[in-house]
Amino acid sequence: MTPSANLWLYFLVVSGVIILPGMDMAFVMGSSMTGGRRVGLAAVGGIVAGGICHMMIAATGVSAVLKLMPAAMVFMLLAGAAYIAWIACCLMRAEAGAGLALSGGARTSARSFFGAMGTSLLNPKAYLFMLAIFPQFVHAGRGSIWGQAGVLGLITAGTQLAVYGGLALMAAQAQTALVARPQTAAWVTKGIGLVLMAAAGLTLYGGIVTM
Repeated sequence: MTPSANLWLYFLVVSGVIILPGMDMAFVMGSSMTGGRRVGLAAVGGIVAGGICHMMIAATGVSAVLKLMPAAMVFMLLAGAAYIAWIACCLMRAEAGAGLALSGGARTSARSFFGAMGTSLLNPKAYLFMLAIFPQFVHAGRGSIWGQAGVLGLITAGTQLAVYGGLALMAAQAQTALVARPQTAAWVTKGIGLVLMAAAGLTLYGGIVTM
């Protein structure tokens, strides 16, 4: 397979993985729905930053350590579930008029960025991708491993920006419509919390099954 065909195949695979609903997508949509466009796009930036960290981990071979130490993967599953469950609880406690109170300037945007980055780093789907799929597209005979990882990282980041950025903007539009309806906004926020709690439950189940 030629290098260009290899990159196209990687793009198709990574697009399918990113489009699948998961922790990252839920966090981005929740941030946009509760904080608006700026907070949502900050969350997208955090997810992309987390993705870059994943690429660096894969390129340095740390992912191989996780493969050799199954307990480390279980820990990531449980830690990710606990983190998402905590965010879900915060959203589900929202009162009428407070559901959109997460918006509020640069501090909230920064918190959204680092929260999204934490979500990405604790996302077990990303580690499974790095262990099972990423190595298939890096070959020692095609030059620098870091150079190849960099190109794949750019493709991943661009796809994340397109998919999650689009979702963030659409969710922000819905948030704008809800500003004038605080009671409805509170219920929407609780609903997002329930979705996140379900994601945490599935992740926790995956960790228990893996034990």
